[in-house]
Amino acid sequence: MSSTTTLLDRNHRFASDFASPDLPILPKLRTVILTCGDARVDPAHIFGIELGDAVVIRNNGGRVTPAVVEEIAALSFIVAQMEGGEPGPFELVLMQHTQCGAERFADPNLQNALREATGVDVSSVAITDHEMSLREDVERLRNAPEVPGYIVVSGFIYDVQHGTVREIITPSALAPQ
Repeated sequence: MSSTTTLLDRNHRFASDFASPDLPILPKLRTVILTCGDARVDPAHIFGIELGDAVVIRNNGGRVTPAVVEEIAALSFIVAQMEGGEPGPFELVLMQHTQCGAERFADPNLQNALREATGVDVSSVAITDHEMSLREDVERLRNAPEVPGYIVVSGFIYDVQHGTVREIITPSALAPQ
């Protein structure tokens, strides 16, 4: 049996008692979580998130990339439009994790091999120090003119061996209000 069959079977069980057809578009917690695509790092499990609670964006390392900046800018614009043009409370949680594959991106030999094989440059998302990477990502957001300063950002590191989350960056708006 392929994994597609397994996934479809699970969806049939999910849909058989689906009771949330009227969830609003805006997440109940007014939160976007950016985290790694690693299968061990699922915000629904880690934070007990229910369907409709938060938007989750996942990429290699859970890093703020140009694509993430564009996504956050678009989401914040949509939220403001849905609320009559007024910016509302909007939180962005950045969550990296221990034993991340993006730590391997710091190896110059791997970077060169990947660039030669695929044309992809991962040097800007390589992780050598998670706390420093989180702080760099907040600065990327702060320096992105398309991202509104009222967005509240926090940063966490999830420990894949213990299931615990450690707060590195306390929630604060990107720009003083």
